[in-house]
Amino acid sequence: MSYQEKKILTNMLSGIVVLVAYYIYAFGRYRNGLADANDLKFWAGAMLLFIGIGVVASIIIMIIFHILYAIAIAVKERNYDDKEINHTIEASMVEDEMDSLIGLKSSRIGFIFAGIGFVAALVSLMLGQPSFVMLNLLFFSFSIGSLAEGGLSIYYYRKGL
Repeated sequence: MSYQEKKILTNMLSGIVVLVAYYIYAFGRYRNGLADANDLKFWAGAMLLFIGIGVVASIIIMIIFHILYAIAIAVKERNYDDKEINHTIEASMVEDEMDSLIGLKSSRIGFIFAGIGFVAALVSLMLGQPSFVMLNLLFFSFSIGSLAEGGLSIYYYRKGL
């Protein structure tokens, strides 16, 4: 598995963990009666909280990922000197035109999910659903779009363009 694929999988896993944590937190409070469906301040605050947690978690996880990745290469290449090990690490992390093209092609699916989620959110309001349904449709569509984007990127890396 290439560096790019490992990086994408790591990002996807952290995204799934944050999404599940949001679901457990927000809907747990809703089911226990600690949050009202019409309390938009709670829902917006919960979403902002978990967006912040997701950003911080992604940064920390990527730092740890890069450290572990460099250690793994150093262990694998332990018979070489430090200069060659550093060269191997840097060479594996370089993004080329294919990486950029895969990123562009896969980002399209993220935008599609976001667009569908936006329309679904508007339709939910039009059908008289509570406002928290609209907010959660938006939040989950952006999250699922990001995960689908990662999955499609891995597919393109495996299949090729």
